[in-house]
Amino acid sequence: MPADESSAARGADRPRAFSRALTPPLLAGPLPGGPGPLAGLARRSRSATGSRRPPRPHGGAGGPGTPPRPRRGAGVRGTYERARRAWDRPLTAYYLILGAGLLITVLGLVMVYSASMIKALELSRPSTYFFRKQFLAAVIGAGLMLAASRMPVKLHRALAYPLLAGTVFLMVLVQVPGIGMSVNGNQNWIYLGGPFQLQPSEFGKLALILWGADLLARKQDKRLLAQWKHMLVPLVPVAFMLLGLIMLGGDMGTAIILTAILFGLLWLAGAPTRLFGGVLAFAGLIGFLFIKTSPNRMSRLGCIGASEPGPGDSCWQAVHGIYALASGGWFGSGLGASVEKWGQLPEPHTDFIFAITGEELGLAGTLSVLALFAALGYAGIRVAGRTEDPFVRYAAGGVTTWITAQAVINIGAVLGLLPIAGVPLPLFSYGGSALLPTMFAVGLMIAFAREDPAARAALAMRRPGARWKTMRRRVTKRPSGER
Repeated sequence: MPADESSAARGADRPRAFSRALTPPLLAGPLPGGPGPLAGLARRSRSATGSRRPPRPHGGAGGPGTPPRPRRGAGVRGTYERARRAWDRPLTAYYLILGAGLLITVLGLVMVYSASMIKALELSRPSTYFFRKQFLAAVIGAGLMLAASRMPVKLHRALAYPLLAGTVFLMVLVQVPGIGMSVNGNQNWIYLGGPFQLQPSEFGKLALILWGADLLARKQDKRLLAQWKHMLVPLVPVAFMLLGLIMLGGDMGTAIILTAILFGLLWLAGAPTRLFGGVLAFAGLIGFLFIKTSPNRMSRLGCIGASEPGPGDSCWQAVHGIYALASGGWFGSGLGASVEKWGQLPEPHTDFIFAITGEELGLAGTLSVLALFAALGYAGIRVAGRTEDPFVRYAAGGVTTWITAQAVINIGAVLGLLPIAGVPLPLFSYGGSALLPTMFAVGLMIAFAREDPAARAALAMRRPGARWKTMRRRVTKRPSGER
């Protein structure tokens, strides 16, 4: 190395060595002479060597490795935001309808088997008699639900008129002597041979929904719903015709559900308050007359909130339904361990299956059933509210009104809050005639949930082939310089 370069290097290293020599005593304590140039040099040396203490974490004391303490409420807000984002996903309604519908049906099969064992033995039948019939109906209903979920909306609209015509024809046949059958005082059944019977009025609910939705959708496309005569005619006359055929057989419970469907369609169509109130008052007057002229219906009305069977055991069924719920406790007496089904509670596997559920599965079981129906109702409202297709809106709203109103009437009667109307719990109670159209309606809702553009795109992305192609597309779009 040349002499000038070596002397320059030694001159450059001399202040650095001098500062290293002075740093330890300066850091050990204060200088005797007080602040001065050496103190400033010590401060500069301390900052240069990085001996400053690391900053304390925000939010509390802790060492350098201690993570910052989360602010109060951040975890709850974060959980709420994640739940809200998951709830607002495009496929939420699709999964709610599919999951809730299947869970209610499966749990209903279990409870039908448990609640009907003693009744089957009383009739000298095998203990699985009612369960096998319900299971067969559930298998057929599953096929109908799958078919309905795969049908396009145009095909559903095309089925409206044939279904309505066939239902009216069968409801007329019910009143023909030798063809129609009477069950528990109601002439609403057709004998099919063997142990099988058919109740056409259950299919009338589905027929009214599809036909009414198609009618209102076509009138909305032509901008005719602003006139009250186009809103009421022919929807209300056809609905009253169905109600008249049902009431000829004496089945007022089904007539109430059909009336609720009619009001739901009028509400979705935007009926004015005066018009809606007028139709409601007229239907209420007719219902009052039917109740007032029937001693049986008046006695059922008097059993609301009853705690004793009353004279002549007129409130026997209502009171023993409350007994079954009260004896269940929090978690029930166990599956199959009901006492009320041993001849004390009439119709334990049909109208009052919810009471047996409360006795065997307790409050936890009944709340689970209520939560499933609430999820199904919410999903139906969401499908009806987010669609742009008027037929889908009316049909989804009608199905939601049907299932929700029937569940409320059945559960309200079991709880003693409403009169006993004799309607089954949808998808849950025994009865193939009620199960088949209801499962088809659930498949209809699934098809409507799939028709949403965002849901259709999300379902397409869930296919393995589509996802693999998307990943390959992302890989090929990398910049050329990236490795």
